[in-house]
Amino acid sequence: MVADLEEGLEEDGLAAVVGPQETERLRLDALRHDDLADIVFLANNRRIATMVASMPHPFTVVDGRNLIALSANPTATRAKYAIRLKSTGRVIGAIGYGALDEGEPLHLGYWVGEPFWGQGYATEAAQSVVDHVFAVQGADRLSAAARVTNPASRRVLVKCGFQFVEQGMIHSRGAGGAVSVDRFAIDRSTWRALKQWGRMTCLSSA
Repeated sequence: MVADLEEGLEEDGLAAVVGPQETERLRLDALRHDDLADIVFLANNRRIATMVASMPHPFTVVDGRNLIALSANPTATRAKYAIRLKSTGRVIGAIGYGALDEGEPLHLGYWVGEPFWGQGYATEAAQSVVDHVFAVQGADRLSAAARVTNPASRRVLVKCGFQFVEQGMIHSRGAGGAVSVDRFAIDRSTWRALKQWGRMTCLSSA
């Protein structure tokens, strides 16, 4: 759940965010050079690399520096953020969005280091970025994919309002070839409805 949602920033009165910055337990911001050791330690994990499309394995210091450089230059159509514990400032993963091909909707991608699995951090971070993409960037649609062998990632997407679209194949650098994935998407109207329903639920239970 996004911690600092402010009403009145959109004409329809839906909650909007100035950026995917803070959630209840997390801070999403730029990756820094002093994060490099943690990034390499967490990302150099075949169990993570084989579940995402673009992460190499082994994951080297050079790869970490490239990730930090990418995070330093966000745009309206591409951004990468650190997933950082608010309590300690430590990086536990990364999340971002970008158009896979020109003319296609923005695509959500994320990973969380294995020591931090099973604690709801991916869902918390993903929901913040979903809100940011629709409320601030004004996107009409956001896509995502999860390997068919990764039920945890599928649960994250479903919790964030994504709907199953189809099965397909993608190339995974970490897996060294094509892998089967479930494709998901959420459009702006679905996001708006979920945000309105969430506000009504909060009001009725207050």
